[in-house]
Amino acid sequence: MILGYVAVLLANARHFYTDDTESQYTGLWVGLGHALRDGTFPVLVPERWMSGNNTMDDAGLFNPPQLLIDLIAPSVDNMALYATVVKLIFAIIAALGVYRICLAYGGKPAWSAVAGVAFPLSGFFLFFDEASWMTALTGTAWLVHAWASSVRYTRGPGGSGQPVGGSLRNHVGQSGRRIGHCGPIPVFVYLYLTISTQYIFPAVEAALMLLAVAVGEVIYQRKWWPVARLAIVGGCAGLAGLLTFLPSMLSAKVTWRGTMEIINDQFLTVPWSESLNASLPSTHPAFTSWWGYVQPMPVTYIAWFLIPALAFIDWRRAKDSWRDLFAVAFFAVMMLMWAAGPGSIGPLRWPVRVLPMLAIGLLVLVCVLLARYGTTRDLKNRGIAAGVLILLLWVRSFSADPHDVIWHVLAAVAVVALGAAVLWLDRIKGIAAACVLVIVAMFPIVFFQVRSAQPTPMTWNLPTNRSDAKAAFPDFPGTTLQLAERGLVQPEDKSLQGAYGSLVFGNYAKSLELSYVNGYTPTGHFYFGELLCMRWDSSVCPDAFRRMFTPEKTTERTLVDLMKLDRVVLQRALFPDARNQPAPDGWKWVDYPGHEKYISVLERVDGPISTVNGRVAATKNVTAASISETGTTSRVRVSSPSGGRVVFARLGWPGYRVTIDGNRIPITTVAKSFVAVDIPAGTQNAELVLTWRPPGWKIGIAALAAGVIGTGVLQWLYVRSRRRARVRPAAM
Repeated sequence: MILGYVAVLLANARHFYTDDTESQYTGLWVGLGHALRDGTFPVLVPERWMSGNNTMDDAGLFNPPQLLIDLIAPSVDNMALYATVVKLIFAIIAALGVYRICLAYGGKPAWSAVAGVAFPLSGFFLFFDEASWMTALTGTAWLVHAWASSVRYTRGPGGSGQPVGGSLRNHVGQSGRRIGHCGPIPVFVYLYLTISTQYIFPAVEAALMLLAVAVGEVIYQRKWWPVARLAIVGGCAGLAGLLTFLPSMLSAKVTWRGTMEIINDQFLTVPWSESLNASLPSTHPAFTSWWGYVQPMPVTYIAWFLIPALAFIDWRRAKDSWRDLFAVAFFAVMMLMWAAGPGSIGPLRWPVRVLPMLAIGLLVLVCVLLARYGTTRDLKNRGIAAGVLILLLWVRSFSADPHDVIWHVLAAVAVVALGAAVLWLDRIKGIAAACVLVIVAMFPIVFFQVRSAQPTPMTWNLPTNRSDAKAAFPDFPGTTLQLAERGLVQPEDKSLQGAYGSLVFGNYAKSLELSYVNGYTPTGHFYFGELLCMRWDSSVCPDAFRRMFTPEKTTERTLVDLMKLDRVVLQRALFPDARNQPAPDGWKWVDYPGHEKYISVLERVDGPISTVNGRVAATKNVTAASISETGTTSRVRVSSPSGGRVVFARLGWPGYRVTIDGNRIPITTVAKSFVAVDIPAGTQNAELVLTWRPPGWKIGIAALAAGVIGTGVLQWLYVRSRRRARVRPAAM
C-alpha cells in the first residue's frame, strides 16, 4: 500500500488533499482538536451557526481514532501531508481487512494479499473516498474488519472454508490451513467504529453486510444459533451507534435532509453495464454526474485481472462452494442493484457511493475462487475465453468513451500482456511469484490513471501550509460573516497570493483559527440557510447583503445584530459597487491594505459586540445580564415586571431547554432560526439557564451502555463455551 500511495503521489502530489478533504475535513480536525485541547467536548460551537452543530455533520465525535486525529491536527502545519499520512494508515487498515475476509472464506494468503492491495487502488475508492470523502474511507476500513470478524465469530474454530495451496495448475483438492476464530468483542468494536464515523453510508452498508453474512451462514452451516449470536452482537453495536445518529435523526426536520422521499433522478446512478468496465484501466464510464455524461476518472474500474481471471477458475469444482461463498455473492448483488438506483432514499443519495462495496464483494469472490479452484488446465481454451472477456471490456469501454479509442486498445493489449506474464511466472515460479506480479502491475496502472485525470476537476486548491495562510490572511478578531460566492473565484485566483489570502470557503476559517460564521455543512439548517440564502460551502446569493441589514419584523433588529456579528466581509466580485455606498448605520468601511482586490470590509463603529453581555442578542420589556457562557449553556439574570422576550445569538437546533429559577418554561424561535425565551410577567432578578444537549442523548448513552453490557454477556458465554470445549476432550 505504501508503494501504491507513492505511485499516486508521483502522478499528483495533492491527490489525497482535494475536494472535501481540503474544504471540510482538515479544517474540522483543527477546530475540534483545539477544542479538545482546551478541555471542551465540542458538540456545539454557536458562533459557527450552521456548521457549528458537530453532532449533525461528519465530525465523528464518538469515534476514538477520529478524536486522536483531531488532537494531533493542530500541531501539524502541512495539512496535505497530514491528510495523506492519515489516509495511508486507513488504506492499510482497509487492505488488511479485505485480506482477512478472503482468509475467513478460505482464500490462500497470496491471492488474499492481491485482493487486499487491489481494493484501495480501485477506481471509486481511490478517486473519491480516499481523495475526498474521508469518512467513507474510515467507515469502509472498519467495515471490512467487521465482516471478517463476523464470519470468524459465526463459524467458530476451524469453521472456515477449505483453502488450497500450490499454483494455478494444481489448486484443486489440496487441504489448507485453519483460520482462527474470534469472540463477539472484535465484531462489536469494528461495527461500532464503522457506525461512529458519523457517515450514514458505512452504517447502512454494515447492516447489509451483516444480513448477507447471516443469510450465507444459515445456508452454509444450516444452523440458526451462530447466526442468532451474530444478530445479537450486531444489535448491540447498533444500540451503541444510536449515540452517533440519534441527534441528527431527531434534528432532521430543520435540516436540508429532512425528507424521506425516494427519488430516481439518475444523477450518479451507475447502470449495470458499466460493471463491464471493471478491468480495463483506461475506462471512463458513462453516467450522469457533475462533469456531464462521460466521466473524467475511471471510477468503475476495480482491478486489471478481475474479469479475465474468471477464465482460469474451474467452475465445475467451484460450484461445490456456492454455500460457503453465498454471502459474498449476495452482498455483491445487493450493491450492484443499489448502484443502479434510485438516486436518493432519504439521506442516502448518489448510489455511485456504493461502488467500493461492489469492488470488495467481487475482489473477495474472485480471489477466493482463484485460490481454491484456479487452474491452467486446457490452457488454450481458457486463454481464448480470457481474450473474449477482454474484448468485451474493450467494447464496453469504447461504447462509453469512444474518443479515447487508442487508449482503450493500448489498455487491452497491456492487460493481455500482463495476464500472459502472470501465467508464465506461475508456471516457472509458482503462485506466490505470480501474485507478486499481479500486485506490482497495479502501481504503474494507478500512476497513469491518476496522471490522465489531471488537472483533477475536484480540487479547490486551498493552501496546504496553515502557517503561510495565517500569515497572509487579515487578522480578524471577533466574529466575522463573509458574503461571497465560491463560483466567482477564477482559476488563476485560487492561491494564497490570490483570493485565498482574503476569502474563506468551506472550513478554511477553522484551519486559520478564525471565528467565522462560514463553514462547510452537508446537512445545514433549512430556515437559517433560507434566511441568509447560504449554501453548504458557505456561499451566498447577491441578495444576502440586503437581508443581513434589513430589520427582522418581530424584533426590529437586523440579522447582523441578532447574530452579534463584529464584521461583515464582502466579496468584491459579488458586490463590486458596495464600497461606493454609505456604510449602514452603526458600521464603517475599513481598509485592509493588500486585500482590496478581493474584499470590502464592514466593521462596527463602536467596536466588537460578540463578547458583550454573552449571547443575549435582543430583549423586549426585559432586562437581561449575562452571568456566564459556554458553547452549550447561557446563564442570564432577567427581570420583567410585565413579561417580555429574550432573543439569543444561537441557532435554533432541537435540543434546547430553558429554566427560570429551576422551573422549566417553553422555548421558541424568531424567524425559525434564533433561540428566544418568553419571560413571564412578574419575573424579578431570576436566573435563566438556557442549555443545549444533543437530542436523544440520554437514550443514546443508555443504548451505548446496553450494547456494551450485551456484548459483555456474549463474551462471557463465548469464553465459557471455549472452556467447556477444552475440558470435554480432557475428561474423555
